[in-house]
Amino acid sequence: MPEFPVVSTGENVTRQVLSDHPNLMVVAFRFSKAGAIGALHSHPHVQSTYVESGRFRFTLGESDQEFGPGDSFVIPSDQTHGCVCLEPGKLVDSFTPRRDDFL
Repeated sequence: MPEFPVVSTGENVTRQVLSDHPNLMVVAFRFSKAGAIGALHSHPHVQSTYVESGRFRFTLGESDQEFGPGDSFVIPSDQTHGCVCLEPGKLVDSFTPRRDDFL
């Protein structure tokens, strides 16, 4: 099984691919400080997010929602989304198909 590097994606935010296949990718995002930002963006992949730990305020399209440990949700293809970390923690995202830009 390949080891994937930890990559900085912004101040106090890292990303690490956990597993991948052409049809699916699982990625951990770690937010080490409150106030860290997952910048607003969109992509053609369908994304599922699971909050393993911490607390986050997500912008999903036109709405803002707060999520904590054990929460999960799906982000449709091409929907603008991003988050602000309220309490340090970890998100586990799944993408279909794989995010080739993360390899």
